[in-house]
Amino acid sequence: HLQRLGGALQRRPAPLLHYRLIGTKDPDNAGKNPRKLGVVFGVIIPTLLSMFSVVVFLRIGFVVGQAGLYQSIAMFLVAYFIITMTVLSVCAISTNGALDAGGAYYMISRALGPEFGGSIGIMFFFANVCGSALYILGLVEAIISAFGIPEGPHQVMPSGYWWSVLYGTVLLFLCLIVCLVGAHIYAKATFIIFIVVMTALASIFISFFIVEPKVVMLPDTSVNITSPVTTNYTGLRLHTMERNLWPDYTVDYTTGTMMNFATVFAVMFNGCTGIMAGSNMSGDLKNPSYSIPRGTLAAVLITFITYNLLSLLAAWSCDRRLLQKDYSFLGDINIWQPLVTMGIYSSTMSAAMSNLIGASRILYALAKDNLFGGVLALARKTSLSGNPWASVLISWLLVQVVLFSGKLNTIAGIVTIFFLLVYAAVDLACLALEWASAPNFRPSFRCFTWHTCVLGILGCLVMMFLISAIYAFASIAFMLLLLMLIHYLCPTSDWGYISQALIFHQVRKYLLMLDVRKDHVKFWRPQVLLMVANPRSCTGLITFINDMKKSGLYVLGHVQLGLLDGLPFDPLQSHYDSWLSLVDHLNIKAFVNLTLADSVRHGVQNLLFITGFGGMRPNTLVLGFYDSCTPQDHLQVSPTKDPQEQHPPFFPNLRGVEDTKDLQEEEYVSVIADTVKMGKNVALARYFSHFHRDEILGSGQRVGGHYGRSGPFVDVWPLNLLRPDSRGYVDTCSLFLLQLACVLHESRAWSQTRLRLFLCVEAGWSLQEEEAKLQVMLKELRISAHVQTVAWDQVVALHWQRRGEREAGNREQLTDEYICAVNSLIRKHGAPPPAVRFLYLPRPPADTSRYQAYLHQLDLLTQDLGPTLLIHGVTPVVTTDL
Repeated sequence: HLQRLGGALQRRPAPLLHYRLIGTKDPDNAGKNPRKLGVVFGVIIPTLLSMFSVVVFLRIGFVVGQAGLYQSIAMFLVAYFIITMTVLSVCAISTNGALDAGGAYYMISRALGPEFGGSIGIMFFFANVCGSALYILGLVEAIISAFGIPEGPHQVMPSGYWWSVLYGTVLLFLCLIVCLVGAHIYAKATFIIFIVVMTALASIFISFFIVEPKVVMLPDTSVNITSPVTTNYTGLRLHTMERNLWPDYTVDYTTGTMMNFATVFAVMFNGCTGIMAGSNMSGDLKNPSYSIPRGTLAAVLITFITYNLLSLLAAWSCDRRLLQKDYSFLGDINIWQPLVTMGIYSSTMSAAMSNLIGASRILYALAKDNLFGGVLALARKTSLSGNPWASVLISWLLVQVVLFSGKLNTIAGIVTIFFLLVYAAVDLACLALEWASAPNFRPSFRCFTWHTCVLGILGCLVMMFLISAIYAFASIAFMLLLLMLIHYLCPTSDWGYISQALIFHQVRKYLLMLDVRKDHVKFWRPQVLLMVANPRSCTGLITFINDMKKSGLYVLGHVQLGLLDGLPFDPLQSHYDSWLSLVDHLNIKAFVNLTLADSVRHGVQNLLFITGFGGMRPNTLVLGFYDSCTPQDHLQVSPTKDPQEQHPPFFPNLRGVEDTKDLQEEEYVSVIADTVKMGKNVALARYFSHFHRDEILGSGQRVGGHYGRSGPFVDVWPLNLLRPDSRGYVDTCSLFLLQLACVLHESRAWSQTRLRLFLCVEAGWSLQEEEAKLQVMLKELRISAHVQTVAWDQVVALHWQRRGEREAGNREQLTDEYICAVNSLIRKHGAPPPAVRFLYLPRPPADTSRYQAYLHQLDLLTQDLGPTLLIHGVTPVVTTDL
């Protein structure tokens, strides 16, 4: 019967035997379920039971018989090196602050976030459910082999599929009763099992020294054998050890599979796990930060010494044939064979019970964290003492369902992979915390580095694929599927996201490496500060600038008038959530920067001075145009749609027609002048309240005009139209216009648009020559645009007629008639109407008394042109060099 149990477990890659959570803390029941357990009863005993179990009784002979003593010790060294790396991660996390119930799931979820923790938690739960069913079935098979087979010594129990299900149900019901009564009963039962296992183990060690050499009958493995096959137990003999030093891989008599180093190592490794038992007891430990590292390391050391001593004694006293053909030889050579039988039965029952209670605690922790909404609401129910009886019943029901499958050959393999994936996730959590360099990650256990975490991860992954590559891929795919599901379904948690800490750490490092002294025009990109008075009226402009930023910095700036003097706190801090919600609502990639100032001009100066870090600072300021248009609200909830589905961010209502503006004309122009003085480019955006991105860019269809199949136009007027004597169009500002238009055209959303460049010429100019020059320049700049010549002699002549030669070129003396004529010229050559126009913005006058006239001229110039950007560039942004 020992052999049948050994074969039952040998035929499946055995899952890890875990002592699970025997208690968990609900905040409402914290006083009713006090923590009682210390290092020995809370960590060492459960971890020893998890790592010993039936492996110590049935796997030692298999490993030594196949691999030999040298390779067996090497296997244990490698295996324990892998699990020790994970133990170090467990100890580090468990000593970094308060640790609540939940064990590995709690560690992973609080370190890596709900998506990763939830997916690992679900896999942990199913691994425990299937593991419990596996050990119940293994125990049933062992009992039937002893008492239910006619050839057995005591045929007193009927056998068959339904009888096996019945026996399994009865054993599972006993486990259920213990788990429902409570953790304290389970702790006492576990202690009794521990005494039995330790007694059996002690009898094994004693037997090696006091049992005399004898002949051992091997179990029948073939129907063709007519006479018993025997081999020798020699006692401690040097010549026996010499024959067992080197490997001798043969066919495994229980599975018929040829063994090799990898298969034996995979089987042996299953007996070296169970290291999470102590951390899973976190909810019931008096001092988890003290108990978990000391208890876990002590248990690992004890099991390592025990396994190696057993391997040495087995190789020293048993014939190679005995080790290879009788995995239950420890019972055959024991001073009292029933002790080994009791150890196997009790450890198997303990494993089944611990998997059941572990599954229930994991399910309760998942339900309490509300990762799946109301799906797991029932699992949150607890008794007056804090025992999660509903989770116990659900877990018991699932184990019962698995019992009906009978054999678990397929499930058992992937269960082992699941446990290894959990261990790798713990290492990953510790690695992430270490790499993030968060000030609050300062565990009292310091015997670890990021190197140990990486080695632990690699070791677990290698073991996963060594045991079964197919199951390893399947488990990782299942974890990723759960991760995506939880990411889209679960609510935002307040645990803190390690990803944010890692991103901060990397961003800071690379920002320090971004040296402004190494800036080069070849790698220039627009970095925009868009000033927004009220987002309700400028969503179109916000989305347009998002398209034009070319992966550059994009900041939404806002100035609130006021001073901190006399205020109890900063009034802007409560506004950031609404602005960040706006960024999410519009699906743009932008930062938000708000400031408090006594005037809008001073507020914009503050933002231009302080926004950004190092080489990531705004180089372009965008302002809405100063006019008398009534703002339109584009964030209103549509009455035809569900308000809950739209959920727009909250902002104050727009100003009315009679309300005064926050800044006057002179201050507005002063902001433009300040920006130019600070070496920043500036753009004024007008009529973007009429800009509807989806309509304009949707499949190139017409909007207010006919675009044709090639999509809408983007018009560029690179000449300073407010200087009639201007003949050059190749200055810094003109090239800046071209660059911004090209950047917009290259964005994915605007790739179907066409650039239309207007070349203004007068009489006496050679049209072909000027157009050829411009085409050459565009070719050198790698800009694709349609050049259209515009004769503006009549417009220029109108200016000379009104002002005369002496006043020519004086922008301040331009007549309204001339500017209106320029406006008409632009509209005349804008057929079909473009999606947006780029115009040259002249520099503000030095005389502040002319600010109103300057703004008036800009108003006339852009009157009724549709979405228009007036741009003044002060920095070189194009190059013909490679």
